[in-house]
Amino acid sequence: MQDKTGRSLSPNEVAQKGFLRLKTIWWELVVMKLHFAGHVPFHTYRRFVYRIYGVKIGKGSALHMGTRFYYPPNIQIGEDTIIGENAVLDGRAPLKIGNHVDIASDVMIYNSQHDMETEHFSAVETVELAPVVIEDYVFIGPRAIILPGVTIGKGAVVGAGAVVTKDIPPFAIAGGVPAKIIGERRNKELNYKLGRAALFR
Repeated sequence: MQDKTGRSLSPNEVAQKGFLRLKTIWWELVVMKLHFAGHVPFHTYRRFVYRIYGVKIGKGSALHMGTRFYYPPNIQIGEDTIIGENAVLDGRAPLKIGNHVDIASDVMIYNSQHDMETEHFSAVETVELAPVVIEDYVFIGPRAIILPGVTIGKGAVVGAGAVVTKDIPPFAIAGGVPAKIIGERRNKELNYKLGRAALFR
């Protein structure tokens, strides 16, 4: 038996690849179930299903309809955090979202990528990737994209449509492609609560 590059595989390698394929298929089925659950207009039900498959969700947090997940056990969401419709949360490396974080609709947070320099365009293994960390009181505007290994500091603001490729310091306001610091949040004593999410979203 050969791999996709034409290299012959030992029986042990064939067994390992078979196990990995089965594991991949299992997680693809989980992602499909979470996708279906994400279209039920009932927050309590969605949180229940997400938690069953390993997403850690803090008290008072809400994920609006259409949220997509990749490897949910690596995803941790703090308390009083709201995630908008159709967000993508990638747990192929650890993803940690803090407390009182407001993530708007269509935000994509990725934790895996391809190595463009390898002969076979291989995926970068998750063990090689730094986690994505979004600290407390961050606001991320609609359709922003957060790329692997990024930390967004406490109270920072990411503008709509920004592509974040590097860390954003606390209380900074960042925007653009790639995102650059364009301002600073004046209020450094943040203690608000986001409150209840819209019931049927």
